[in-house]
Amino acid sequence: MNKPDRCEMHTYAGTAGVCEERHASGKFARREKCISGMDVCAEKRSGRAAFRESRLRCCGRLTRLLAVVLLLPALLLGACTMDKADNGKVRDLEFTVIGEGDAPQELKDLIAQKKTQPFKLTYSDDQNLYIVIGYGPQSTGGYSITVEELYLTENSIFFNTELKGPAKGEPAAPETSYPLVIVKTEYLEDPVVFD
Repeated sequence: MNKPDRCEMHTYAGTAGVCEERHASGKFARREKCISGMDVCAEKRSGRAAFRESRLRCCGRLTRLLAVVLLLPALLLGACTMDKADNGKVRDLEFTVIGEGDAPQELKDLIAQKKTQPFKLTYSDDQNLYIVIGYGPQSTGGYSITVEELYLTENSIFFNTELKGPAKGEPAAPETSYPLVIVKTEYLEDPVVFD
């Protein structure tokens, strides 16, 4: 049996096709699945080892590409996580928790419109910034809201609160309540990040 003296690779249209080695005799000796643009053909006279080596080169390229595709989002997400944990805290902000009756009338009107659903809003008059968070309707009374953090970062104001339910064993009022907190602080133009 004569050994062919050359091999040609043919890749058909599409991202994945069938590669065939065509020998000088015009017969197709082997069919392999391949990826368009990747050379997996090896000279027949070099034997199976060269073919395997060519496939390994192809697989190596794919492995590197896959590693980049998988690692890039992980690195980006890691950078976002580090940024959130650090937050670039510049300083804590002094604040006062005020009741609805002590808020400016325009702010009272906004709260009345929004309190039937959970909401977050900011309001400012030229002297103060008011940060408001409402937790929407609750089935009973006895809820309280704790301001966990209020501080300035390099480009925003970070505000974190926690809603606490009625204490165990404490009788709760049977009517629906609308817990909310209004925080009054110094006037700043930075956007507020609610957490």
